[in-house]
Amino acid sequence: MSKCEQCIVREFSSLKALNKEELVHLSECKKSYSIKKGNVIFEEGETINGIYCIKDGVCKLSKLSANGKDHIVKLIKKGELLGQRSIISDEPVNLSAIALEDMEVCFIPRSEVMDFFEKNNQFSMNVMKTICGDLKEADDHAVNMAQKTVKERLAETLLYLADTFGKNDDDSLKVQLSREELASMIGTATESCIRLLSDFNKLGLIELSGKKITLKEIGKLKKMAE
Repeated sequence: MSKCEQCIVREFSSLKALNKEELVHLSECKKSYSIKKGNVIFEEGETINGIYCIKDGVCKLSKLSANGKDHIVKLIKKGELLGQRSIISDEPVNLSAIALEDMEVCFIPRSEVMDFFEKNNQFSMNVMKTICGDLKEADDHAVNMAQKTVKERLAETLLYLADTFGKNDDDSLKVQLSREELASMIGTATESCIRLLSDFNKLGLIELSGKKITLKEIGKLKKMAE
């Protein structure tokens, strides 16, 4: 089991505010889990008694719509925390978290999180800043869904996947989403997403190879996403 004070991923989250003594204590009370691709970390409406620190891997946060379809709200990467808002508001989670690839996560009990929140001002400020950032992202996403075309949203999402999660050695996007998942992110039907990807491919903007997507014309995609 890795020690929190030696774990580099804590530098990317609210945990960076904890001092050495707090990190040593955290190492003693946390639990580490391996989660296989496709497995659920927690489900919408569930009460979670702590937060999850993503040590490795990527997961999706999704919400079930009235018609029974999943809508992907956000992708969470290595170094981020899950469940902060639920713990602070003392409410069940309003999103489901599902692994998009094999993951390593650490679970920190609620009692420890709240103790840090009450005693470490910088930690509590970091948590609140993260929650405020999530709200800003939600506002921006709502505006994009209302004002941008599906084509513009697809271009923007492809660029986001490249910028946030990087590329493989062959230049393809590191995070491989199914066509259904990609359609969910841009708010359209799977058939429409497949058709648009084909159009982008014919225009030379991207290259498709199975699930793999390679961005070929970054400048043109950026212009399209504006």
